Amino acid sequence: MLRLMKFLKPYLPMILLAIVLLFIQANADLALPDYLSRIVNNGIQQSGVENAVPHAIRKSEMDKLIFFMSESEAERVLSGYSLVEPGSSEAEQYLDDYPVLASTALYVRKDLEQGEIAALNPIMGKAFAAVSAIEQMVNDPSQAQAMAQELGIDLSRIPAGTDPFELLAMMPEDQRSALSANLSDRFDSLGENMLNQMAVRAVKVEYQALGVDTGKLQTNYILRTGAAMLLISLLGGAATIAVGYFASRTAAGAARDIRLAAFEKVESFSSAEFDQFSTASLVTRSTNDITQIQMVIFMMIRMVFYAPIIGIGGVIRAIDKSASMWWIIAVAVITLLSLIILVFIVSLPKFKIMQTLIDRLNLVTSENLSGMMVIRAFNKQADEEQRFDRANRDLANTSLFVARVMVTMMPFIMLLMNLLSVTILWVGAHEVAAANIQVGDMIAFMQYAMQIVFAFLMMSMMFILLPRAAVSGGRIADVIETEISIKDPDVPRPFNEPFVPEIEFRDVSFRYPDALDDVLHNISFTARPGETTAFIGSTGCGKSTLINLIPRFYDATHGIVCVNRADVRDVRQQELRDKIGYVPQKGVLFSGTIESNLRYADEDVSETTLRQAADIAQASEFIFDNPEGFEAEIAQGGTNASGGQKQCLAIARALVKEPPIFIFDDSFSALDFKTDAALRRALREKTGGSSVLIVTQRVATVKNADQIIVLDEGRIVGKGSHEELMSDCETYQEIARSQLSSEELI
Repeated sequence: MLRLMKFLKPYLPMILLAIVLLFIQANADLALPDYLSRIVNNGIQQSGVENAVPHAIRKSEMDKLIFFMSESEAERVLSGYSLVEPGSSEAEQYLDDYPVLASTALYVRKDLEQGEIAALNPIMGKAFAAVSAIEQMVNDPSQAQAMAQELGIDLSRIPAGTDPFELLAMMPEDQRSALSANLSDRFDSLGENMLNQMAVRAVKVEYQALGVDTGKLQTNYILRTGAAMLLISLLGGAATIAVGYFASRTAAGAARDIRLAAFEKVESFSSAEFDQFSTASLVTRSTNDITQIQMVIFMMIRMVFYAPIIGIGGVIRAIDKSASMWWIIAVAVITLLSLIILVFIVSLPKFKIMQTLIDRLNLVTSENLSGMMVIRAFNKQADEEQRFDRANRDLANTSLFVARVMVTMMPFIMLLMNLLSVTILWVGAHEVAAANIQVGDMIAFMQYAMQIVFAFLMMSMMFILLPRAAVSGGRIADVIETEISIKDPDVPRPFNEPFVPEIEFRDVSFRYPDALDDVLHNISFTARPGETTAFIGSTGCGKSTLINLIPRFYDATHGIVCVNRADVRDVRQQELRDKIGYVPQKGVLFSGTIESNLRYADEDVSETTLRQAADIAQASEFIFDNPEGFEAEIAQGGTNASGGQKQCLAIARALVKEPPIFIFDDSFSALDFKTDAALRRALREKTGGSSVLIVTQRVATVKNADQIIVLDEGRIVGKGSHEELMSDCETYQEIARSQLSSEELI
């Protein structure tokens, strides 16, 4: 995969934007459990009262609270409030909210920052709790004695009916401080949550005393928090959609670029490179392998960046809700990672095998489709079915093994999730009973735990998918990074003008890559303009290999191949091949129409030229026997045309190009003798000024050639005209006498 990372560079801005959106999405997802916790804790349990810093409080109650604050604390609290007296101009704007203001002075909270409210909350929380404790002691005689002893108060010295806060006002400063310290220590031992709940209950009682509709307060809080959750959900949803869009664009674009780069690379392959990769393998690499990479790029953008944010953020927020239950998440994550590692170890080797098996299945399928007629002719359908079945079963069994391993994970993961939920409920219930956390915090902790586990699950799944993508990426990189053996020169040399289609081989030898011996040995000859040079010899003697050196499908191992007196290695391949009309042994046609196949050589050629080329190639008869003519459809690979028709159309395509050099590599083998003779006569008239090179095994085809070169085991064993070779070349004589009668040899 790392070898293909350069293809992601054009999409870097899109990736960065997706990462920013993932932060927004992750923070939105992490915020929702916290808001749910607020609804349960503050909205339901605390009736909409958020903290111990009320929006308004009676002056008489504030005076009681100040008894239990230090001077600096009291000064800080009072600085956050404004005193509003009944009948004042300021009282009118608060009278509707606080009806008691008509007869009682109030302290109204200023517009404070959240940080200042958070700082005042513990100060006023302890004070509210202290006041509540004193009032409970007075109102509940059964507990008064025990509480008085705990607080160090002698109830026998307090006259009946005396306001305890009046006594507190008369107490010396040191005794009052000692009492405050005693209460503070007691409340510290209760824990922050219990203290907050005690203070909130007192604030609710104060709101009721102010005439505030606490039911409406609760409803407004729940609706306000719910609306915030809805907005956050919509924001997270929009971010999710945008991330999906950018991830899809990036993955599809990168896959397109990789596929194009692979295709362009394959197009530049010489025959030597094609020997390294089978057609079936190249097809698999261009389709299945790139699809794997596309999927992983998409998943990486969606998960690899998102999962760590959720995982880390979830841990921080979960511990903030309940630090005492962190071990539950740790156990769940360790268990999950152990399961993923086990699956990874088991399935990784299978992922590496799967791509090779896909290659094998594609190869068998391709061979069966292309060789269907041969298979039927030899009644090998059953054998080929077994061969396909073996390849298919091998892939299916491997895929099923991996699928079973992956499917087995889900029950374990669901069991883990359920056990995690039950454990959190069990432990959390005890924490709630002990007033260490609230119910909403427990619910939020459970949701954060699920998010953390899913985050680790997503990251672990990526580690399972990445090895297969890495295998696919390596296979594609092997194609893209293949060193091309035939390259254009750094400083190409143009052909001299006017172009003279003279071809010269100077002591040329050739050896296939990784072969031990040469297949061509010291080949030297010259093919002149206006002449036909024919190559003949036994099967495998090197005829096709020799002419493949001219268009540089291979490069000579030793010696020089010259065209127009220039070494073919010194000119650009495109310029060289523009001068050549090449017709291979096997007539290759492309899906489309007859016209589109002929125009493959020159898109702008006139219809007159098309007809002339078809006439010379002896293709007009079967073309115009069809009512559609040039518009007749050609199936993929030309399967709806006979071998002879494909050769005729391939020859016509070369003629449309009107090049100065024609190469016919055994291109007449599928033609009958009559068509062959007529085609050669027409070619001689058409190609009068061109160099024509013909590879054939038919003596009748080369009999009238200007120069015949006889090859045997990669060496020239005869060179000259038909008459000359019949007199002094034994190899040619054997070939000629095996094909022609005595009368035809003359």
